[in-house]
Amino acid sequence: MLVKTFASAVQGVDARTITVEVNTGGFVAAGKQFYHLGGLPDNAVKEGFQRIEAAINNNGYKMLRVKTVVNLAPADIRKEGSSYDLPIAVGVLAATSQIKSADLEKYVLMGELSLDGGLRPIRGALPIAIQARKEGYSGIILPKQNAREAAIVSDLEVYGVQNLREATDFLSGDLKLESLTINTREEFFDNQSNYDVDFSDVKGQENIKRSLEIAAAGGHNVILIGPPGAGKTMLARRLSTILPPLNLHEALETTKIHSVSGMLSANASLVTTRPFRSPHHTISDVALVGGGTNPHPGEISLAHNGVLFLDELPEFKRTVLEVLRQPMEERRVTISRAKVTVDFPASFMLVASMNPCPCGYHNHPEKECSCGPGVVGKYLNKISGPLLDRIDLHVEVTPVNFDQLISIERPTETSKDIAERVVRAREIQANRFKDHKNLYCNAQMPSRMVREVCQINQAGTILIKKAMEKLQLSARAYDRILKVARTAADLSGSEEVQIEHLAEAIHFRSLDRENWAG
Repeated sequence: MLVKTFASAVQGVDARTITVEVNTGGFVAAGKQFYHLGGLPDNAVKEGFQRIEAAINNNGYKMLRVKTVVNLAPADIRKEGSSYDLPIAVGVLAATSQIKSADLEKYVLMGELSLDGGLRPIRGALPIAIQARKEGYSGIILPKQNAREAAIVSDLEVYGVQNLREATDFLSGDLKLESLTINTREEFFDNQSNYDVDFSDVKGQENIKRSLEIAAAGGHNVILIGPPGAGKTMLARRLSTILPPLNLHEALETTKIHSVSGMLSANASLVTTRPFRSPHHTISDVALVGGGTNPHPGEISLAHNGVLFLDELPEFKRTVLEVLRQPMEERRVTISRAKVTVDFPASFMLVASMNPCPCGYHNHPEKECSCGPGVVGKYLNKISGPLLDRIDLHVEVTPVNFDQLISIERPTETSKDIAERVVRAREIQANRFKDHKNLYCNAQMPSRMVREVCQINQAGTILIKKAMEKLQLSARAYDRILKVARTAADLSGSEEVQIEHLAEAIHFRSLDRENWAG
C-alpha cells in the first residue's frame, strides 16, 4: 500500500516541502533488511529507522516485517537531521493500515522520536510553518516545545503533540486537540525592549556614551580602544539597549534565523529584542559568516538586526576578519556550494574592542607602556586598513577615576532617555530615505548619495581638507566622516551639516591620527 505524508526541509532561512512516500508489501524473510530509504538522506535520517521501530512497538503498534520502501521527494535535495522521524513513522503505520490515512494530506508533520515514542524539538519550526501556510496546508503537527514558535504564523492550525500516540490518535480522529493560537502583535509588544542591562549602570565615560549614541542613531560601526578594565565590554553590551526597538517585520526575520540555527529556547516564540552576539576570538571563518555542506547561518547572520561584538579584535585570525569586509558593505552573505546557493541576511552593527598595545597601557594617563619600539604599530597592523576603513568611529576609552566611580550626585542617563533621541534621529533618516529601497539609516548610504545628503559649507570643506591631508585619509574614510557628521546633525535636529558636526566626526577617527601608535 502506498501512502504519502508531508514534511519540510530547511534551506538557508527558508523551507521546502518534502513528500514522504511510503510503500509496503510482501513479507521479508527473517534476518533480512526489510526497509529501504531513498531520497538523499544523511546518516541521522538513516538511523531514524531504529528509533521509529522502537517507538512504534512501544506505543501499542507493530512494526510489521514487510518490505518497506521510503522515498523522500524531491530526491535531489539532501535531507538532514532527525526531524523526519514522525512523518516516516506515521507513513509506515498508515501504509500497514494500523491508522487511518484520510487526513494525512492536510498536515505537515515534523519531529524527532525517542525510543519510547516521545517527541523532541526540531530546528526551523517558523520557516516550516510559513511554507506550510504558503502551500495551503490546513495545519502542522510538531513537538509541543516548538508549538509557540510555529503559532506565530496566522491562518494555520498548529498542533503541539508530546508523543507518537498522540499524533496518530489525532490523525485517526480518536483524539481532539486544540490548535494553539498566539496573538503575535500582543506577544511582540508585551516583550519589546526587555533588556537586563542599562546605560544608567555606567559611571562617567560621557564621551564614549556620545559616540555610541551617534553609532546607534546612524547604524555606524565602531571600535573602542582602551586599556584593560576601562569599560569597553560593559559599554558595548549596552549598545543594543539604545537601538530603536525591533519592528514586527524585523522580529519575524530575526526569529527565522535563530529558529533555523536552533537558538530559540523551548516554548519560545518571537525574538523581541535586538540580538547581541559576542563570539570568542578562536572562531573560524565558516562559523562567523556561515557555511557547511548544507549551509547554516553564521554569527553575522545571528546578529542580523542587532550587534556583533568582537572583543580583543587583534586576537582574531586575520583570515576571519577579512571575510567580514564584503558582508559589512552588502549587509548579506552569499554561501555557494556545488548544488546550492544560499543568501543569509547580515545587517548588523559591528562593535569591536581592543587594547592599544600588547601590554594594554599605551597612551594610558597613569601607567607606563612596557612595549618596545615598533611593537604598538605591529600590534595594530594585525587589523587591515580596508577593515578599519569600514569602521566609522574609532573611540579612545579612558579609565574612570575614583571620584566618578563613587559619585552619586549626578544621575546618569538611562538607556530609555538615550534611545528616545536615537529614535528621533532614525525617524528623520527614514523620512529622508523613504523613496529608496533597503535604505534605512545614514551608514547604509551609497557613495553617490553621500555628496547629495551630506553637503557642507565652505568652512566645513576647509576643515575636512586639512584633516584629509594631515591624517592621510582614504576616500572611504572621507565618506565615513561625512556620514557620521550627518548623523550628529540629525541628533541635534539640524538640517545642515555644521562645522561642529564635522569636527566631532573627525575626532572619532582616533586610529587615523598622526603618530597615534608612537
